Amino acid sequence: MENTLEFPELLRLIDERSVAFRAAIAAAPALDAQVPTCPGWTLFDLVQHLGGGDRFWAAIVGAGPADAPPAEAVAARAALELPQEREALLAWLEESTQLLLDALRAAGPESGCWTWWPASQSPQTAGGTARHRVQETAVHTYDAQLAWGAPQPLPVGPSLDGVEEFLFTVCATPSAWPHKPTAFDFHAAEGRSWRLTVDGDGARVTRIPAPTAATDEDEDAAGAAVHGTAGELVLYLYDRIKADSLHVDGDAGLLDLLRAWEPEEK
Repeated sequence: MENTLEFPELLRLIDERSVAFRAAIAAAPALDAQVPTCPGWTLFDLVQHLGGGDRFWAAIVGAGPADAPPAEAVAARAALELPQEREALLAWLEESTQLLLDALRAAGPESGCWTWWPASQSPQTAGGTARHRVQETAVHTYDAQLAWGAPQPLPVGPSLDGVEEFLFTVCATPSAWPHKPTAFDFHAAEGRSWRLTVDGDGARVTRIPAPTAATDEDEDAAGAAVHGTAGELVLYLYDRIKADSLHVDGDAGLLDLLRAWEPEEK
């Protein structure tokens, strides 16, 4: 199943969302502000996480195919020391993003690399990494904006790709679903839909037609169906907003089972 966004667009979106993240950090009244959607973290912690992640993944992509992340990349992330002054911190963030983009461009989308999702429907490639980093950056930009009371809706383009990317990367697994087989449908108001089927063979994702008056009966095949904008669906999947912020058809309790499920193998 092909990506909905091409590699150059993924790189552009990493850059765009990183610019938005830095703008949120620059505008925040204080770097020690708490981030409500990342309990226990301050904005400074969020900067360390995202910027450190960019540097970490740049090293992983640069290392090529591997069974584990490079030991030096793991050590470097553990030993990160960030500037304390805001302007220097913003410069460090920009450099971090550039290191990631340079590594992705040098590798190309089909180049293999280690990822933490070997058993998912997402490829272990630089392209798969770029796709995931778009979502990491977009969601953490929302976190940073929320921390000082100015959250913005997630952009439609990356959000439409983001629903699928999350389902492919985080939910798809060969591990057996420990409950009665069922399916979860996710319907974006912008006209795209997906089904997550869970049973003894694991969890797998397919694209399905968006619901219309002629296809509403297809809802019967899903135990629960979640409706919202693409941005709302991404925020829900990343546990930034709750299901009651969206429209849910079917058994909403199944969503709690899905949220609590921790597959043995990923």
